[in-house]
Amino acid sequence: MTKKKFLITAFLALAAVPAFETGARAQMVLTMEQALEYSAEHNPDLINSRMSMERYEQNLIAQRASLKSRFSLNLTPISYSQSRQFDSRFSDWYTNRSLSSSGTFSISQPIIWTDATLSLNNSLSWQNNESTIGGTTNSNRAFSNSLYLSLNQPIFTYNRTKMNLRQIEMNYENARISYALQLLNVERNITSQFYSLFTAQQNLEISEKELENAEKNFNIIKDKVEADLVTKDEFYQAELNLAQSRSSLENQRVSLENSKDNFKQALGIPLEEDIIVVCDISAEPVYVDFDKALESATKSRLELRQRQIQREQQEMSMVQVKDNDSFSGNISLSVGIMGDDPEFPHVYDNPTNNPRVAVTFSVPIFDWGARKARIKAAEIERKMFELSADEELKSIEMNLRSTCRSLDNLLGQISIAEQSQQNAQLTYDLNEERYRNGELTGMQMNQFQTQLSNSKMSYTQAIINYKVQLLNIKILTLYDFEKDEPVVPITYEQSTDKKKK
Repeated sequence: MTKKKFLITAFLALAAVPAFETGARAQMVLTMEQALEYSAEHNPDLINSRMSMERYEQNLIAQRASLKSRFSLNLTPISYSQSRQFDSRFSDWYTNRSLSSSGTFSISQPIIWTDATLSLNNSLSWQNNESTIGGTTNSNRAFSNSLYLSLNQPIFTYNRTKMNLRQIEMNYENARISYALQLLNVERNITSQFYSLFTAQQNLEISEKELENAEKNFNIIKDKVEADLVTKDEFYQAELNLAQSRSSLENQRVSLENSKDNFKQALGIPLEEDIIVVCDISAEPVYVDFDKALESATKSRLELRQRQIQREQQEMSMVQVKDNDSFSGNISLSVGIMGDDPEFPHVYDNPTNNPRVAVTFSVPIFDWGARKARIKAAEIERKMFELSADEELKSIEMNLRSTCRSLDNLLGQISIAEQSQQNAQLTYDLNEERYRNGELTGMQMNQFQTQLSNSKMSYTQAIINYKVQLLNIKILTLYDFEKDEPVVPITYEQSTDKKKK
């Protein structure tokens, strides 16, 4: 089948058969674009990456919510106790019975700028307390209420609230980048599987044509043997050629079914579905400016942004390591009033101020060099990271150089493969006539058939190799040189908006 005929056939197949055909033998017909769209929703690796990103997103939502005012109410509806204790002041034993009910309402507000916590608390309680000592019973029934505002401010240490928030933000950003990278990896994998399946389809078609030619040649030799025009050894050779063609056809059918299963697994399609792929197997030369490609790769690669995130995380880790077992302090301030009275409306008739100020310090004295060793280990890890980051930049440039160099070479291979296919077809047609006239043996004709089949496969594979390398360039640089526009990997939010529309 010539290139022109194949394109016409593919076009008619697309026009006549929908993506999900129903009938006696349901079959899913997919183009490359349809396969990529389907995989975006059903590919298991993408689903797992998307769920991981959602998990980090929910963690970020929870952390941001925790920075807002928190309202809490703690209730103790009833509490009763009876105890027998010794009073050293009077050198006597006494019995105490207590019945109480209490509740505390609190409003707590973290302050992200200073890592402080500001709290407003109100505690209301009622108690009935009785104590019996030396036969004398004393009792007290009263309401009490305590209202106070407190501030807790760490000093001489890092801002844990701000750092925790930044850590979670970076985890979420890293998860989004991982999802975008997974999309690109899936595109590469789906493209590879797509072309593998397409190649298997082409090989099956070539094998069917090869079997058709082998059957035709067998019938020719059979008629000639019956007419005593050729010897029987030519008949045996033709019979062997026919058997080999049938075996080759069966092998290609098995290979095709295996390719279908691999492709269905990559897409997330049930294995019971029957699929077929169609595409335009042609390659137009694409000019790739290496300087532009390198600039785009070093500025747009998502892996480089992941490196920046890792660098910032290491800096935070260094801060935490240095703070471990180091000098730190805390300031606690509290102001409020407290009142009590047997009658609830009169609780604050005679209130009492209850201010409190406390400054505490944690002063490490000797840790046997543990903190110093941890800091040194963290510094070594940071140096190792910087070395690997430099090597990654070199690796990006080397991969890009190698891929760009191969493009021109692949174009040359396509031209050679196309000419080889044309020559092989002409050679086969000429020698087929000679074979009919008895000028060639069956073995010689089989060689020309093999040459024709191999040239067709080589031509298809050369075009596929070129298309795959163009895709590699796009993934390496995040720039589509075929469309001459940058590539912005779709995020989960964009994917969700697209589905809603």
